[in-house]
Amino acid sequence: MNMNIEIEFKTKIDKEKYEELLKEFSLEENVFKQTNYYFDTNNLDLNNKKMVLRIRQKRENQFKLTLKSQSEQSSFEYHVLLTEEQAKEMIKSGFHTKDFFDQIDFFVNFQTSLDNYRASTPYEVGTLFFDRNEYCGLTDYEIEYEVDHFETGLEEFNKFLAKHNIEFKSTKRKSERALSCIIPR
Repeated sequence: MNMNIEIEFKTKIDKEKYEELLKEFSLEENVFKQTNYYFDTNNLDLNNKKMVLRIRQKRENQFKLTLKSQSEQSSFEYHVLLTEEQAKEMIKSGFHTKDFFDQIDFFVNFQTSLDNYRASTPYEVGTLFFDRNEYCGLTDYEIEYEVDHFETGLEEFNKFLAKHNIEFKSTKRKSERALSCIIPR
C-alpha cells in the first residue's frame, strides 16, 4: 500500500472554457478516460465521515483502490493496486475495507460511478488537470491544480484563473457529485 498527501485546488468551468483551455495547451488529442467506481456502506458511513473509497480504472486493465480522507488543506490518500479480476469481483459483490485498510472496518458495496475525461499538463509549481465528468446523465467541467505546497499552489492557481479570465466557482468532490444521484434529498 502506498500513501500520499494530495493538495489540490479546483473550480467549475463551462464547456466552452474547457475546450478553449484544451486548445490553448494543445491537449485536444491527449484526453484519456478513467472511470471511478465509488463504494460505501448502505448508510453512506464513509461519505458522512468525509472519506472517499473508490476503484479507479485506467485503460482496459489498470485498477487502483484508493481511500481518501479530507483535511482543511489536503487529503490523505492510500492506494492499493488491484488485478482486473479483484476489481470486477469487488464491484460485483462488495468487500470488507479491513482487508485493505487497517484504519476502517466496514462492508462496502458499489454505489455509483463517474467517467472522467482528463487531460493534464505541468504548470508552474504543479500539474493542471482539465476534466469533463459524466455521471447520472449529467456532464460537468472543472480545472484541478495539484501541488506539493499549499500557499505557493494557491497563489499560482489564483494567477492562472486571473490570466485566463476564470471566475472561481466552488465545486464539490467528484465522489459527492456522483453520490448525489443516489442520496435522497
